Amino acid sequence: MNEVLKTIHSLHTSRDFSERAVSDDDLNTILDAAVRAANASSRQSYSIIVVDDRELMKEYFNYVGSKALVFCVDYNRIVDTAQHLNYEYSCDNISSFISGSTDAALAAQNAVIAARSLGIDSMFTNSLHRGDLSKFYQQFNLPEKYCFPLITLILGYGLEEKRGCKGRLRGPGVIHYGKYQPLTEEQLDQVVDQYNQPENKLGLPFFKPSEDFPNYLDWFFAVWSKPQKSEQFAKMQDKLYATLQKAGFIKEGL
Repeated sequence: MNEVLKTIHSLHTSRDFSERAVSDDDLNTILDAAVRAANASSRQSYSIIVVDDRELMKEYFNYVGSKALVFCVDYNRIVDTAQHLNYEYSCDNISSFISGSTDAALAAQNAVIAARSLGIDSMFTNSLHRGDLSKFYQQFNLPEKYCFPLITLILGYGLEEKRGCKGRLRGPGVIHYGKYQPLTEEQLDQVVDQYNQPENKLGLPFFKPSEDFPNYLDWFFAVWSKPQKSEQFAKMQDKLYATLQKAGFIKEGL
């Protein structure tokens, strides 16, 4: 296994970080790697907000590291450049949002791989979507139109002992050869069983088997995913939808 593959296979999430700072040189190396990601039509339809204020990290992201990188779907640079050259550029549609989300996600994953290669730990979070997005826009001076904060990457040096990498499903249901192949009942049972094997490290670490929930996925669907049906979750979805409408990526009335 070469060094690149070793880095990828060593990726893991840290949630508690020390006070040790990520150096400016390492940060610039990570940012240089991020912008090397593939992107649609060479547009790089994203922007990256670098946050180093720990109090703001706690307030908006719930996690505190040395740095936080907020990857935004952002067409303002492209729209402004078009207007500067006396052209128009249209991005007020869901296709543009999907393309921009893909660009931003690819850049974010490049940043994680670069950070791990430098011995820097990380975690992705979308926790800012559960807060007041309008306040976030104001705090970080985000444009209301054609900009949406997609995901935050926390960078730092993890406090916890390395637990080893989480497992991943790889077989049927994940990888399809030739054409999509729905899972059989037998294969679904195998998926359930894979989550039940502690050595596979597939589930969330705080699950403990019980009489009510002998299977991890029983607990996942009945307990962990249940809040998604709550009134609070519904309000969060409405806020996200309204923000995307305001940004111009979703037409009003749809």
